[in-house]
Amino acid sequence: MTPPDPRFPGPRFPELRPLEPRPAAVLFDCDGVLADSEALAAAVVSEDLSARGWPITPAEARHIFLGRAVPDMMPVIEAQWGRLPDSWPAEMSRRLAERMATDVIAVEGALEALARVAAAFPVACASNSSRMELEAKLKRLGIGERFGGRVLSFEDVDRPKPYPDIYEAAAMACGAAPRDCVVIEDSLPGIRAGIAAGCRVLAYAGEMQPALLAAQGAQPFRSMTDLPALLGLAA
Repeated sequence: MTPPDPRFPGPRFPELRPLEPRPAAVLFDCDGVLADSEALAAAVVSEDLSARGWPITPAEARHIFLGRAVPDMMPVIEAQWGRLPDSWPAEMSRRLAERMATDVIAVEGALEALARVAAAFPVACASNSSRMELEAKLKRLGIGERFGGRVLSFEDVDRPKPYPDIYEAAAMACGAAPRDCVVIEDSLPGIRAGIAAGCRVLAYAGEMQPALLAAQGAQPFRSMTDLPALLGLAA
């Protein structure tokens, strides 16, 4: 077993062992896995709602909305604070895209891990972001071409995460059955989507408790630099 992570009490991370069998394709989430975007997104939501007289801190916004598609945020907001204009999802998606286009950075180790994985497996990106926001992040990070056009937003499927639709579609785009794919996630809605699709799920712990991720059926891991080894790629 690896030593405990000092960020988290409780169970240790499992020992790094390559998944068996090797996957036919690897399906990446974006926010919190490739793009270190979740704090930025929470700040944009906090600014918007606070300007409407509904004060919420970025930390609160991140806790409440982590992993949710923008349309799925609306009923939560309206139940707590009141009616939003019908144009709010489009306006929020535009504001998020603008912020990501200038400010987003990569998760530590993610770009190198993606390069190695994409050289060995078919890969796709499946995100609960809007198409506009997702493309802004991938362009800013310079990784859009890694996916060979296999990039899906919540707008490309009938139902966003936690439903399985987006990972089923991502697997199909890679020419693989979901059961033969591995999903790389970091949020509970995303893990649930991957599990519901029948995929194996590796969960980058980021700021989440490893035990909480494992309880959803995922295998947690400590760092994006560990990902190639987990997928059986030699150092």
